[in-house]
Amino acid sequence: MALLRILLALARSLEITVTACHVNHRLRGGSADADEAFVRSECARLGVPLRVFRAGEKGLPDASGGEAGARALRYACFERLCREGIDRIATAHTVTDQAETLLFRLARGTGLHGAGGIRPMRDFYVRPLLCLTRAEVESYCIACGQKWVTDETNLSDAYARNRLRHDALPALRQANAGAERNLARFCEKVAQADAYFARAAGTLLARAGQVRPEDCPPAVRRALEAGEPVWRLDILQEADPLILEAAAHALVAPHRDPEELYIRLLCDLVQRGSGAVQLRPEVRMRAGQGFFWQEETWPVPSDGPLPAVPFCPEKRTAYPMGGGLWLCVRLSEATFQEKTQVVHKKDLKNVADYARITMLHPALTLRSRLPGDVYRPAGRNITKPLRKWMNEQAIPPQLRDSLPVLADGSEVVWVCGAGFAEGLAPQQGDSGLALYLEIETRKGEQRGR
Repeated sequence: MALLRILLALARSLEITVTACHVNHRLRGGSADADEAFVRSECARLGVPLRVFRAGEKGLPDASGGEAGARALRYACFERLCREGIDRIATAHTVTDQAETLLFRLARGTGLHGAGGIRPMRDFYVRPLLCLTRAEVESYCIACGQKWVTDETNLSDAYARNRLRHDALPALRQANAGAERNLARFCEKVAQADAYFARAAGTLLARAGQVRPEDCPPAVRRALEAGEPVWRLDILQEADPLILEAAAHALVAPHRDPEELYIRLLCDLVQRGSGAVQLRPEVRMRAGQGFFWQEETWPVPSDGPLPAVPFCPEKRTAYPMGGGLWLCVRLSEATFQEKTQVVHKKDLKNVADYARITMLHPALTLRSRLPGDVYRPAGRNITKPLRKWMNEQAIPPQLRDSLPVLADGSEVVWVCGAGFAEGLAPQQGDSGLALYLEIETRKGEQRGR
């Protein structure tokens, strides 16, 4: 509400037209509806055009998944507004939000980019209140007689950010009354340093990306011919570690939230010179034979859902998936030397302990998804409806019905491109057979009906 009043006061001098947007996440029942009603009433009183979005309506996602899901919903709404002609989205982040964000990211683990905090401008987003503390914003509202409402979940200590807000920041203010502004000033300096390293990283990637197809081994040449980026490892390995980190951030950011974990994994992959890191189910970064490259890994048939067939690797080693693609199966004695060399457990996503598979899931079927399917993605310790998991992973809608899965009833234990479910990967010290799955292309061969 403070942001709205400030923008209205400045509208003539800035030569802007102000409209408002409210997103009802529909997570708090009647309380959320009351907030929406308040915004409608205030915008009507102030004569401000208002656009209201509600989770799950008009093609919008729901806000499941906690704070991350709610944020994804808000930004989906904002992006829709921009597609409809809105030039800028102003959000009301304050100095206090900046301090909380910095502390939260430092606690979780971050690099320079994350420590730069909330940027005053990014794409079509602007944050005019980043010069004010939350207390100053509330004082402004009181001075101009503007009422506001508070999301009651902000008062709960159930969320990590709220605990920082209620405990850490007050303690820092006791140590120094200017703690919030000092933290925000630190973010500004880090953001400047990050911009410097980002420019250096761009130069590094451009130099390492000068690759000739005739100098590449076959796998790298195929990626290059498919338009995927390829870089020379020797140039990347000689780079300053901070510049290499900035380059890794630039490579991760288009595909997922660039967490420090993935930045470190890519840097380790470059230095070791072999292995792979899965950024998304369809995108993998690989290193080997002197090169570092990106490859698309959605080996999805193009001719519709798969007919269900029993999966029996002892009797059959290849299963047609359509479009010239085959699922090839191999059983072999489990060796774990590779496991100690790879960068991340997802690199072995298509390998499972065969004894565990046969004990837990003795009657597997290779098929496409069905209503009611659930999946337990590796490393997340949660079970999700397969439909929701595919939404989260941004799997293209036109591919979802033809994406092969291995399932025991409604329990999906392997998804093409994503790998085996939680708890099925071989463990160090295990003995016996390992099950290896691989997608192969066999030109000229199509799936029989």
